[in-house]
Amino acid sequence: MKTIAISSFFVLFAIVVSMTTSPVFADHSTASVSNPQGTSVPGCEKTKECYIPYEVTIDVGGVVTWSNDDSAAHTVTAGTAKDGPSGVFDSSLFMAGTTFEHKFEEVGTYPYFCMVHPWMDGIVVVQEAGAEENGKNGGGEEIMVDIATGTAGKGERLSIDVTFSMMDGDMVEHVNYDIKATQNGKVVLDEKGVHDHDGVMNHMTAPLEAAASDMAPVKVDVMFNGFGIPGEGDFTGPVGQVATKQVVPEFGTVAMMILAVAIISIVAVTSKSRVIPRL
Repeated sequence: MKTIAISSFFVLFAIVVSMTTSPVFADHSTASVSNPQGTSVPGCEKTKECYIPYEVTIDVGGVVTWSNDDSAAHTVTAGTAKDGPSGVFDSSLFMAGTTFEHKFEEVGTYPYFCMVHPWMDGIVVVQEAGAEENGKNGGGEEIMVDIATGTAGKGERLSIDVTFSMMDGDMVEHVNYDIKATQNGKVVLDEKGVHDHDGVMNHMTAPLEAAASDMAPVKVDVMFNGFGIPGEGDFTGPVGQVATKQVVPEFGTVAMMILAVAIISIVAVTSKSRVIPRL
């Protein structure tokens, strides 16, 4: 009986591994910033999209991760192009498809730029843990976003469902956000200024160059732009917060291995006990 219980646990664990927890926008322990395609050429500074989002808020002790989704090498260097590096952090050159992260230990506002392409700049705001945001980042509201996907093979389009809700489970209205998906550093979906009435929306990527897998995952970033109707006043809510999901097959390699072990264990126990399980 003990062996059967252990086998059942492995099956349950394999199912759990394949699930993704919905990130909470109001959590400032981590933040993600994308360095998008085309930023090695001037122009992105006009719309403050050299780093997306341009400004992120993090709690003291939190970590910001930058991903180079461009085809050129860049840096993430604390300071400004005018005054030079401040020495707080510096990625040095990091290549396309790689990431850089930094842990912030002190409250403050940290501007940064790319030393190779000085028109590129961004800001990290570090606050005391639990501090409420104000102004456009406002009010300490807590929002959840669920990013659900199907599977897609080479040459197929990936379906992405995005659902927003409040922490108490209530649905939301008039949600505004940007969504971007990349695979192996190539953008397969980039929609800005999405407005949805009830907080539930479906998106489709361009055909993938490779099947979504552990070796070629699709990274989905959703940046919340606020609640409100475009053109009718300022948006409210935790503007600028980003939720991220790495898309792999419904059962990734690890989960499939665990599931296989679980099935073998159950068969072995059944053979030994000579009991045919009911289906």
